Amino acid sequence: MALYEHVVITRQDISPQQAEALNDTLKSLIEEQGGAVAKIEYWGLRNLTYRIKKNRKGHYSLLAIDAPAPAVKEMERQLSINEDVLRYLTVRVDELDLELSPILARRDRDRERPREDFGGGDRPDRGDRPFTPEGGRQ
Repeated sequence: MALYEHVVITRQDISPQQAEALNDTLKSLIEEQGGAVAKIEYWGLRNLTYRIKKNRKGHYSLLAIDAPAPAVKEMERQLSINEDVLRYLTVRVDELDLELSPILARRDRDRERPREDFGGGDRPDRGDRPFTPEGGRQ
């Protein structure tokens, strides 16, 4: 069987639960056809670079798939007739990357970083500067 990475963008006005339900539907479709889904990542509602069908945002999902070509073809056929799907892209890869994608890894890294690190390096905060006699800051 061949290995694929598949990205789906769905409309902004569906709920995150509906977007994840679509991912589950795709997973069951692939498994019925004799394939397997190694990883599903829901990236959330993200801004689009340009409008697609009057949408400025979309729910992004990434699937790592190990399936025969007819199963992927059927999945793409189902996505093409689904009104909630704005775009999809399937790319054949040599090996599946089962680690977190860079998008989710960056999001987790930003959550773990303490709030004071969001400052600006060694520059002191403006609140640390003393007042001048005229009432302004130095």
